[in-house]
Amino acid sequence: MKNTLGENVRLTLWGESHGKYIGAVLDGLCPGIEVNTDYIKEQLSKRRPKGKNETPRVEEDNFIIASGVFNGFTTGEPLSVIIENNNIKSKDYDKMKDVFRPSHADYTSYIKSKGFYDYRGGGHFSGRITAAIVCACSILLYALEKKNIYIGTHIKKCKDVIDRDFGDSKKEILELKNKRFPVLNDIEDDINTVIDNARLNKDSVGGILQTCINGLPAGLGEPWFSSVEGKLALAMFSIGGVKGIDFGLGFGFANSSAKNCNDYFIFDENKNIKTKTNNNGGINGGITNSMDVIFNLAVKPTPSIASVQESVNIKTLENVNLEIDGRHDPAIIRRMAIVVECLSALVVCDMLALRYGNNFLDYEV
Repeated sequence: MKNTLGENVRLTLWGESHGKYIGAVLDGLCPGIEVNTDYIKEQLSKRRPKGKNETPRVEEDNFIIASGVFNGFTTGEPLSVIIENNNIKSKDYDKMKDVFRPSHADYTSYIKSKGFYDYRGGGHFSGRITAAIVCACSILLYALEKKNIYIGTHIKKCKDVIDRDFGDSKKEILELKNKRFPVLNDIEDDINTVIDNARLNKDSVGGILQTCINGLPAGLGEPWFSSVEGKLALAMFSIGGVKGIDFGLGFGFANSSAKNCNDYFIFDENKNIKTKTNNNGGINGGITNSMDVIFNLAVKPTPSIASVQESVNIKTLENVNLEIDGRHDPAIIRRMAIVVECLSALVVCDMLALRYGNNFLDYEV
């Protein structure tokens, strides 16, 4: 199975939800990138569950950087991180080992592995593995901020509760980094009410995440098969639960006309070329145009719910009813935001390395 993303800067994931460890390897980094462990811990805390509306499985996410870092800076060798799994209740999954959970990867991973799969908590397909993504790619997120490139994600929609779009993006991204709940307007209580109602009804809810990448130079990306949209979409669809993506105005283009949605070019006060609007989400011809890269992600409701659902028993070859035990989120959208930011950082670093060389992120540059 393939578990690596990226061409110049590459991320490889390993581990299972109920295995002893999970981890990641970052390869292709230049030497001299600062590694701030306090920053990594802060990003991991954003992914960690909090409160009654999120899973009771709370891991400390104590991590070890096992290679590739010396005296606080990357060495240029493969950088590996290891996180121990401690809060495991594998017996919750014993009765489900022969029954596939609806809308999960249980059936497809069973087929892919010819039955030799780890069914406990989704195994390698579990959202638990995203902790390794955050741990490793927070290094890239921090390095980009040192180069004045900022990435932020907020909950744009959760059921019928809607947040506003990014406006003063850099300021808003910096504000989001200090918020426990990633929203621009004061709608945290409204979203929590929606999630709580779903939990009480033995159900779950999805939503839309909106991400902004501020500070990118023009010229990143390649035409046709390595476009910015294509690279970001590939990364985002690797996150379990993401079922749709659009950029800028996205599907709104279908209801508009060129006169109303074309982004007209202008010179700003410093004679830099900008556009009056940003309906194309900072990308023309698959290449960045120096405006904010904006994209929206459709996140499906968490498929593990406490209600009775229909499934099949692969051992007895019978149709059965399944009531899922275990610890699950009635919504994963808040915890997913930092994962989206970290994978976006990986894609950005990969594109920067292709255009400028791997030394772009060097501390001394």
